Amino acid sequence: MITPEISVVIPVYNEEDGLPSLFARLYPALDALGTSYELIFVNDGSSDRSAAVLREQFERRPDVTRAILLAANAGQHMAIMAGFEHARGQIIVTLDADLQNPPEEIGKLITKMHEGHDYVGSIRQRRHDNAFRSSASKAVNYLREKTTRIRITDQGNMLRAYSRRVVNAINSCQEVSTFIPALAYTFASKPTEVIVEHEERAAGESKYSLYSLIRLNFDLMTGFSLVPLQWFSMLGIVVSLGSAALFVLLIVRRLIVGPEAEGLFTLFALMFFLIGLALFGIGLLGEYVGRVYQQVRRRPRYLIEAVLEANE
Repeated sequence: MITPEISVVIPVYNEEDGLPSLFARLYPALDALGTSYELIFVNDGSSDRSAAVLREQFERRPDVTRAILLAANAGQHMAIMAGFEHARGQIIVTLDADLQNPPEEIGKLITKMHEGHDYVGSIRQRRHDNAFRSSASKAVNYLREKTTRIRITDQGNMLRAYSRRVVNAINSCQEVSTFIPALAYTFASKPTEVIVEHEERAAGESKYSLYSLIRLNFDLMTGFSLVPLQWFSMLGIVVSLGSAALFVLLIVRRLIVGPEAEGLFTLFALMFFLIGLALFGIGLLGEYVGRVYQQVRRRPRYLIEAVLEANE
């Protein structure tokens, strides 16, 4: 079996219109590197003609093209996991199919890998996102770093390079849901980052809704740290001490001033605050319990319908 130096894993979900533009730039960019490579496209249960377009491209370039067709949508990170398990290269690069990360930038990551790094992230130099998405990303990055101590400057950018050792470690994990860049960071011994260009989408629209982004960050924070539970425990202690102090204050006031006729709405506000705090705590515990429940069922993380590759 031929072992290429570089494997590029590209998850594809409803990218029919943008794939021709991706092909037109991706293959020349990798050919220019002057080394052996393979491209692994993972169709993540697309409902358009993405799978057919990938099949046609495989027939054009079967020497360097492989396509994994998943039976149903499993999510971006599970699609990348499927690509990792089939990748044969010594350096594995992940790239989105929307061309927001120019394929020509892959060479920067490969250069850093040749310098001895085992994990290379990327930072978008000029982001072509709206103000809300950019500010929300910065806030989430700050919160993630404080809760997990995983230092990823631009967590939403999937243009990254991993060594074979790091990918083997990722493949050994059997987590049902995970965040691959953060998982790789925990296994890397010499991580680094490079600045890359960022472009507007070639076609279509983002597949990440606000709900998907919230879910992804819940997976990130609950999957790599117990700090949220510890924070909530400390908050519970502070609220309990405050409630005890308020109770003593009311007793003293009653003995000195007498019964209080007012303050009903203050009591309601305090009660609603405590109820909201309790519901938040139940939801947080539910996140951890839910992850355990998904894990112990041991269901397949994804189902492969077909693998298109040349016989060797």
